[in-house]
Amino acid sequence: MNHPSIAPAGHTIAELSSQPAIWSTALALDPSVFALLPQPGERALVIGCGTSYYMGQSYAYLRGDAGLGRSRAAIPTELDAVHPDDHIVVISRSGTTADVIEIVEKYRHTHRITALLGDLDTELGRLCDRVIDLSFADEQSIVQTRFASTVLTTLRASIGLAPADLTNAAEQALSVPLPADPATLRQVVFLGHRWSVGVAHEAALKVREAAGAWTEAYPVWEYQHGPISCAGPGSLVWFLGEAPSVVVDDVLSTGAEVRATGADPQAELVLAHRLAVAMALHAGRNPDTPPFLNRSVLAAD
Repeated sequence: MNHPSIAPAGHTIAELSSQPAIWSTALALDPSVFALLPQPGERALVIGCGTSYYMGQSYAYLRGDAGLGRSRAAIPTELDAVHPDDHIVVISRSGTTADVIEIVEKYRHTHRITALLGDLDTELGRLCDRVIDLSFADEQSIVQTRFASTVLTTLRASIGLAPADLTNAAEQALSVPLPADPATLRQVVFLGHRWSVGVAHEAALKVREAAGAWTEAYPVWEYQHGPISCAGPGSLVWFLGEAPSVVVDDVLSTGAEVRATGADPQAELVLAHRLAVAMALHAGRNPDTPPFLNRSVLAAD
């Protein structure tokens, strides 16, 4: 719950602004921490809900594309068969997500499970023997910013794919102008490729949660297969990573605005957080406490 003295978006702004420093902490974790995660040749299955699922999806693409082993991400309620050799990685800021707890309870005696948690004094903290403590990235805002991106930083670092300039790129994302005027936006679309598709979905979720706005996310090569028909004046189409000229040209022809800088998609997520907050405040919403959302979904049917 917000303290009465905190202005609207106070927690969210402070937490998203702290991301470069928090990422630096994650990058400096002892190698023994990274060793808790799936090692080369192991099968990896990442479990999470919402934001945690999207971060897991990005990691699975990065790890698989690097040839480090079969990797996939799944939402607990949509999980199909678990392979006997899967190293299960669960992600939860709250440590109380009911669907994730159910998976851990089901497989904790038969599979290796590693948890990345924002709070260890929780049910998941007690159930899991292998825990990566990310409590230094925990948050008060309901809308996740730094925990999600710190999870991705940790996962990228564990497979040697965290760029050396990642925190500098995040610092820049905190100071550059917003890519569009929140007052003129009617739609924001995020496009990714491979690992950045998960980042695109997370960016869209942030705008959706904070501002209650019309946001979408797609693989970049899927956008012309229908979704582009909604683009036009008032649309911002944001390429996270690869920006094929043929797609950019088609988007521009609709009258939409385009952002395509080639910057690291994770660093761009920081700027997307800033845009989400600006859109929320323009709409008269407090992103610290979006309507109908809670810190964790505690009950499952």
